[in-house]
Amino acid sequence: MSNEFVNLTTDNIASEHLCCAIADKKHQRGVDVKRTWLIDRVADGHVFRKLNEKGKVFIEYAPLEKAWVPIVGDNYIYIYCLWVSGSFKGKGYGKELLDYCITDARKQNKAGVCIISSKKKKPFLSDKKFMQKFGFETVAMIDGEYELMALSFDGSKPGFTSNAKKQNIDSEELTIYYSLQCPYIPNFIEQIETYCNANDIPVKLIKVDTLEKAKELPCVFNNWAVFYRGKFETVHLLNEGYLKKMFDK
Repeated sequence: MSNEFVNLTTDNIASEHLCCAIADKKHQRGVDVKRTWLIDRVADGHVFRKLNEKGKVFIEYAPLEKAWVPIVGDNYIYIYCLWVSGSFKGKGYGKELLDYCITDARKQNKAGVCIISSKKKKPFLSDKKFMQKFGFETVAMIDGEYELMALSFDGSKPGFTSNAKKQNIDSEELTIYYSLQCPYIPNFIEQIETYCNANDIPVKLIKVDTLEKAKELPCVFNNWAVFYRGKFETVHLLNEGYLKKMFDK
């Protein structure tokens, strides 16, 4: 098995696969959308590093000032996603990818590295215990569940914005904030629209398409956030099955 890693650039992004939606044809439109999103982020210092194999083994991070999340801090790196799955687990790839990010942050004279995790393990968020092995500590928390973890090099700490701590909005209807960073999102949006239209469920889909909008969000957000009846529900991507459970309560 290869231990060669590749960083996506404007030169190779069109030819390299994007890992997370590699095998599912229904997400290929999302892959194209993701490529476009990435091309626009490279100039901001956004890094997408992956194993040179057809599998889900990658890390994605950016300078916190340019990261599309309602988190602020001086001179930090923010990790969007660290994912190792299937047969690639247990081979040290997660450690290699995280080590690369930490080393890169030190080379850039950053103040540290941060990531969103959770008290209990949740889909689409990195495992808290794994991050703790590398010295990451919880520096902020929302609702006693979602945690901002940081590895500080100089003692400084990032934090959630004051807006992110609100976790509520005025609207009672199903409301979803989303960016086009994740290749799964276009298909999930389609499933949500189809299900809600068929079941007469009012839904508001709010596209987060600028850094400024992302920094001002009223909730925890990594590329997706769901509200219902005015309250924040989850960062879990909603498909038809999840919606049925949600509205059959």
